[in-house]
Amino acid sequence: MAKINGNEIRIGNVLEHNGGLWAAVKVDHVKPGKGGAFAQVEMRNLRNGSKLNERFRSADKVEKVRLEQKDQQFLYENDGMLVFMDTETYEQIELPAELLGERRPFLQDGMIAVIEYHESEALNASLPQKVTCKIVETEPVVKGQTAANSFKPAILDNGVRVMVPPFVGQDEDIIVSTETMDYVERA
Repeated sequence: MAKINGNEIRIGNVLEHNGGLWAAVKVDHVKPGKGGAFAQVEMRNLRNGSKLNERFRSADKVEKVRLEQKDQQFLYENDGMLVFMDTETYEQIELPAELLGERRPFLQDGMIAVIEYHESEALNASLPQKVTCKIVETEPVVKGQTAANSFKPAILDNGVRVMVPPFVGQDEDIIVSTETMDYVERA
């Protein structure tokens, strides 16, 4: 494992801290008027999901953990557990559905997700950056209305509400970013 300085922590880094594995969710670099600069880091425990706010000075050393990443196919959900299959070995693993949080509705049958492992323990799952969804409900298209920075609400086939441009109509396929949960473009 590599040791890095406290001011080198970035969002998405996995750190070994206080005997646990933590993912950096939010990082703010603070330079107060008095005293040295520090990084205010919000972390999420990869094993139990608890959160922690910690300050790291630039002189502090932290262990940066490298996770092994594998592409695995989503099969089904069973009692709050998501079942994934390794496409090479056909081995199946279960991960809690809470792991994806608000991105859970974007997980579709057969979708390939990236599962992160520490040694042989599956800790995290990340979805593709963009997914295609169908609009099931939105206001009708108004002729002559241009995309002058006005968006209208739409409900997708997975139940998620997004804001779409006025020229996008019902039953159209659109591409949505899984990170920001925003409309990207027509499919």
